[in-house]
Amino acid sequence: MVEQVDVSQRAAAIEYAIRDVVVPAVELEKQGHEIIRLNIGDPLAYEGLPTPTHMIDAYKQALDSQDNGYGPSYGLPALRQAIASTETGKGWPCSEDDVYVTHGVTEALQIIFAAFLEEGTKVLAPGPHYPPYMAYPQMYGATTVEYRLNPKDGWSIDLDDIRQKMDDSVRLLVLINPNNPTGNVATAAEVDAVFTIARDYPNCTIIADEIYDGLDFTGSLVSIASRSTDVPVIALNGVSKVYFAPGWRIGYMAWHDPEGRLALVRDGVERLLRSRLCASTPAQHGFLAGLTEDRGWLEGHRARVKQRLDYCMKRIETIDGLECEAPGGAFYLFVRITDERAVSDKQWVLDLLHKHHVLVVHGSGFSPEFGAGHFRMVCLPAIDVLATPFDRIDQFING
Repeated sequence: MVEQVDVSQRAAAIEYAIRDVVVPAVELEKQGHEIIRLNIGDPLAYEGLPTPTHMIDAYKQALDSQDNGYGPSYGLPALRQAIASTETGKGWPCSEDDVYVTHGVTEALQIIFAAFLEEGTKVLAPGPHYPPYMAYPQMYGATTVEYRLNPKDGWSIDLDDIRQKMDDSVRLLVLINPNNPTGNVATAAEVDAVFTIARDYPNCTIIADEIYDGLDFTGSLVSIASRSTDVPVIALNGVSKVYFAPGWRIGYMAWHDPEGRLALVRDGVERLLRSRLCASTPAQHGFLAGLTEDRGWLEGHRARVKQRLDYCMKRIETIDGLECEAPGGAFYLFVRITDERAVSDKQWVLDLLHKHHVLVVHGSGFSPEFGAGHFRMVCLPAIDVLATPFDRIDQFING
C-alpha cells in the first residue's frame, strides 16, 4: 500500500457548501439525469441577464490591442480612479490611493485576513453568512464568531448579540449588505448602532461586503463607509454580481480610515498585493467600461431579478412545509424547512437532489448554528424555468 502524504489541517477543514453540493449532482449527471441547478449565484448561468455589451467590447479591445501584460499591483490607475469616484458618490471621500483591485472579493478577503489576523484573534461575522468568512480566518490561527441575524424580523441584526460577543480580540467585524444568503438590507440605524459598539474597541475594523448593493429593493440601503467618521471601514465590491460578469474575477477593496489607524496594516496589504503581481488586465478594462459608460441597462436587469424573486416568494407561500422572509436585496431566498420529516437540512437537500434532481444548498453550510433548518436557492432563472423545480419541491414534500 502506498503511504499517503498528510494534508494540512488548514486545507482539510475547508468547506464551501455552495460548490460541495455539486459533487453528488455531477455523479447523477454522469448517470444521465438532468439536474436543475439553483445552488450558485452566477447570473450568466441563466437566460436574460447577460454581461453588458459595452463591457465585453472593452474587454475584447484590450485583448485585440495586446493589453495582456502585467498591470500595476494595486490596479489600473484609471480603474482605481473610477472606483474612487463611484464610492465617493455613495457619500464618503474615497481617493484613488484608497482603492486596491483584486481577483474578486474572495482574494480581497484572503489578503485582509492575512494582514489583520494572528493566533488568538477573531472575526465577528453575521450568522448566516457567505462561507469564506468561516473558512479562511482559521488559516491564520484566528476564529470566526457568529453574531445572530433575527429570522423572525427580516433577518435584522441582533445588536445585543454583537455587544455580548465583542472583545479586544475582535479585529474584524463583518457587515454583508445586502446579506448573502438571507437578502436582508441593514438600515442606517442598524449600521450606526454597530459603529457605536465598535467605537469602544480601537483595534476593530469594519468589513463592509457590498457586492450586491446595486440589487437593493428597499430603497433604504446606505453605504456603510458613509456612516463612519472615526471607525475604519474596508468596503468590498466588484464586477461579479451587479455588473453580471462573475467569471472575470475582478473585485476591489476601498479603505476608509478617517483617523489614520491602519497605516501599518495597509503597508502589509500592499506587500501582499505586490507579491501576487496583479489582477487580470483585460478584465479590468471591461470593469472600467462598466463604471464609466452607460449604466441604464441595470434597471432592466434589476427589474427581471425582482420579478423572479417575487415569483419564487409566491410559490413558496403555496407549499406546505416551507416558509421564507422576503429579501430586501440580492437574488437569493433563504427558505425555512418546516417539513416535519426533515432530519437535517443537509439530508433534506441531498434527498431532494437524488429523488427530484433539484440542487439547492443546505442552510447549515452558511452557519451551523444560525442557518440550520434552511436552504438557499438562487432566483435567477426565467419564471418558466423556475416553475419546474417548485413543482418538484412541492411533490417532494407533499406527494
